[in-house]
Amino acid sequence: MENNSFIFADGTDPKMIEAYKKAQETFKYFWREQSWEYRRIVPGLNLSCVKAAFSQEDPETGENTVEHMWINDIDFDGDHVKGYLINEPNTLTNIQPGDYFEIPLNEISDWLFAITPPAPTPKGLSKLFSSSSDPIPKAYGGFTIQKMRSDMSDSERQEHDEAWGLDFGDYNEIEVVHEQKEKPENLVEHPMSRNMKEDFVNFLKEYPNELTNVDENGLTLLHRETIAGNLSSVEVILEAGADRNLQTNHGKTPLDLAKQLQWEHLIPVLEN
Repeated sequence: MENNSFIFADGTDPKMIEAYKKAQETFKYFWREQSWEYRRIVPGLNLSCVKAAFSQEDPETGENTVEHMWINDIDFDGDHVKGYLINEPNTLTNIQPGDYFEIPLNEISDWLFAITPPAPTPKGLSKLFSSSSDPIPKAYGGFTIQKMRSDMSDSERQEHDEAWGLDFGDYNEIEVVHEQKEKPENLVEHPMSRNMKEDFVNFLKEYPNELTNVDENGLTLLHRETIAGNLSSVEVILEAGADRNLQTNHGKTPLDLAKQLQWEHLIPVLEN
């Protein structure tokens, strides 16, 4: 992406503020996809990043300058989105690309990931005339981007999308999970969670200590799989005897996190 692809949004626009809210409410789907991306041997995402507001106060006037910019290499503990700035600020001088930030979830302004769809297999005569160009990666999320696209003319949208090199689709139908229309069940659970269930059972049999290991945030495996919304994984972990009452450094059980992130399909399993 070129630097001019990063448009700094007007935070006073009601529709833009609504886009921020939608991004915060659906961030869990970004994190679910990102958490599986970290486990893939072959990367599946062309792009994944989160947008947040950064500010600097002018010492002379006291006025705040705000820029919305993107971070990547994302981590998430259920409360804070963590990553490294990838934009060169336009006017801010107190931060620079590569700086690390931990941002409360309710303060992010957008998220975006992109996946290249499989190329269709040519059949019959179409084999002779098929294009050799690769499919364009499809964008998911990007609520502020879609709001801005809605304000553009057709030619402006085309130019914008070409600058990003992404297929943003219809700005009135923002998708948050891969193949959302074709497979609506993906909204409930990531297909890798379902498909990897047997392998995960065998993994825990081989490495039972994974059930009790705790990271620097106080997160157990059960906490992490709950944050990612992985029902099959949560069921396997509980069946293996994990303690569902362990708390993070912020005093939260897996059930607390399921409720906080509104993973409704996990709540009954964790309450039992």
